[in-house]
Amino acid sequence: MRAHEERLAVSLRRAIVTDLDAVVAIERASFTDPPWSRDSFLALVNSPRAYFTVAYEPPTGAVVGYVVAWFVVDEAEIANLAVAPDRRGRGVGSRLLDAALTEARMAGAIVVHLEVRDSNAAARNLYGSRGFETVGRRRRYYRDPVEDALLLRRDFTPR
Repeated sequence: MRAHEERLAVSLRRAIVTDLDAVVAIERASFTDPPWSRDSFLALVNSPRAYFTVAYEPPTGAVVGYVVAWFVVDEAEIANLAVAPDRRGRGVGSRLLDAALTEARMAGAIVVHLEVRDSNAAARNLYGSRGFETVGRRRRYYRDPVEDALLLRRDFTPR
């Protein structure tokens, strides 16, 4: 978090159809390789297999971030997490990640996986602060621009 900015007061809730325009705008501002489509997000809104949560600012309801995760048996994956560019560095990503990790544990996950661009220092710092460790690399995974993906893992079970 930047020293001059305070944490943003946000609330979290399951995503609904009327959130999708804001979610897609955040997605396009955050990812280039290629960003998820509106239809991809729409398929998640009522899916019992997906955890799709938005962060919004009360009282306006403006969506400022979102997270998508999957839970399968005893594993979870953070598939997508993004915050509006003008709201970054103010704790929104932390709130979303923490909520997804809590849901993963409640769903019985003992391990959580994700991937991140090698150059995305802010995201890597966030994930590292929550116990994620680098366990692999996918060379030239991203195409726009070409870059490696780091594979991260967080174990909930003690070693």
